[in-house]
Amino acid sequence: METTLRGVGVSHGVAIGEVRHMGTAVLEPPAKRIPAEEAEREQGRARQAVDAVAADLIARGNLAGGEAQGVLEAQAMMAQDPELMADVDRRIAVGSTAERGVYDAFASYRALLANAGEYLAGRVADLDDVRNRIVARLLGVPMPGVPDSDEPYVLIARDLAPADTALLDPALVLGFVTEEGGPTSHSAILARALGVPAVVALPGAQELAEGTVIAVDGSTGDIFVEPGPKKRAELEQAVLARKATLSSSIGPGATSDGHTVPLLANIGGPSDVPAAVAAGAEGVGLFRTEFLFLDDSGRAPSEEKQIEAYRTVLEAFPEGRVVVRVLDAGADKPLAFLTPADEPNPALGVRGLRSLLDHPDVLRTQLTALAKAAQGLPVHLEVMAPMVADRTDAKAFADACREAGLSAKFGAMVEIPSAALRSRSILQEVEFLSLGTNDLAQYAFAADRQVGALSRLQDPWQPALLDLVALSAEGARAEGKSCGVCGEAASDPLLACVLTGLGVTSLSMGAASIPYVRSALAQHTLAQCERAAAAARAADTADEARTAARAVLSGE
Repeated sequence: METTLRGVGVSHGVAIGEVRHMGTAVLEPPAKRIPAEEAEREQGRARQAVDAVAADLIARGNLAGGEAQGVLEAQAMMAQDPELMADVDRRIAVGSTAERGVYDAFASYRALLANAGEYLAGRVADLDDVRNRIVARLLGVPMPGVPDSDEPYVLIARDLAPADTALLDPALVLGFVTEEGGPTSHSAILARALGVPAVVALPGAQELAEGTVIAVDGSTGDIFVEPGPKKRAELEQAVLARKATLSSSIGPGATSDGHTVPLLANIGGPSDVPAAVAAGAEGVGLFRTEFLFLDDSGRAPSEEKQIEAYRTVLEAFPEGRVVVRVLDAGADKPLAFLTPADEPNPALGVRGLRSLLDHPDVLRTQLTALAKAAQGLPVHLEVMAPMVADRTDAKAFADACREAGLSAKFGAMVEIPSAALRSRSILQEVEFLSLGTNDLAQYAFAADRQVGALSRLQDPWQPALLDLVALSAEGARAEGKSCGVCGEAASDPLLACVLTGLGVTSLSMGAASIPYVRSALAQHTLAQCERAAAAARAADTADEARTAARAVLSGE
């Protein structure tokens, strides 16, 4: 019988296919004891397994490229964490087998994360995946992962580790549904990069029986179980209509009455550039530079290595705009040489610009490399700092840019509510703002962006979040400066129209979302977008805001 379930849609499109479940996790190894003379051999086995898993994760990252590469390299660093390995060695020395030592050491570290307030709850799935891969290798059993299938299917899982998501084959995996995760989890971000329809935070997702036919609407979050002929026809017609609309939408981003809204791409490195160019991106609105720093050397990359990577991206957008975010380390992206290891709450600690100001040599090298990479190129380079809290932060960053000889524009990310509230003050020191809606929602609602149970508060349609966006845009307009959005909110076509109505001057998103947003803007006037924005802000809940905006834009 046809039924409808509702999760959180995180990647556009519709997929119809049979359910296939993710491979089961590795079972807990037995608590077998070993004699003392075998300890050294078992420690060697553990190290070999860890190194093999780390190498496999790095190889997967090299194949996937882009943002996925940085995520997987971070997992490899997690596998080889010196403190974890020291704990494994200690446990083996007192009688544990290699597999049991690994299992217990990871369990202990997992408990530490939970006791730290669960800011890193989204990384727990990554940690579990690393543990399972190491234990599987030691036990000689198949790795957990996506099912083998010759026919296309819809993948169901409790959650998807980056190592699995990054290498999904869109020809076989029509879409995926997870029970956990949130709209800004790694799975969601990578799904958008792949262009695979996806729904997360669906309660009871794993109860869907193997082989059940479902339809996944990654835009609305609806799951139609055993859809009948009428529903199938309706969904298939919607897919065809959407494809026709997308194919007819080309050129720069603009509303139907000619109000320009540059559509830019979020990228994680040079390997993301081809997709951005193919999607018609008018430049880069968020160049995440973390990928350069996530290797196993334990130190920052050289100026020469940075220049090479930056120039590759800058050369791809002649006469275009490229906005580079300097290193955003800390919280869920710790770097041993940069961030404290013992922070009680990394989310509220030394991350982003705070970390760079504590290590001015790292910031200086990055800014100098960017200045040299842009020399002789017609590109419009802009550089921004993450986690700017106030004018003092903005001035410190602007001063560092000038000292490095950077002739580019420099700006501030609005990820902390204080920056939105005091946007005009911050704009006395910098030349533009860029809203990171993922973190802005996290800090506005005290809701970890990686915890699926809090997805209601991570919804970018929350009226309070829209108020903060409006405050930032109004401050920028008053100062005659620009205010873009580079968070995941920009990838929602309906919300993109609302953001335009709020006064946002550019939108940046994953390349796969650009055609959808371009098409949506082209169907509405600026006045309609402004009315939709006012209706959304007048609502009390995210769902009501979404419904109100849709009613305005559809003419209901």
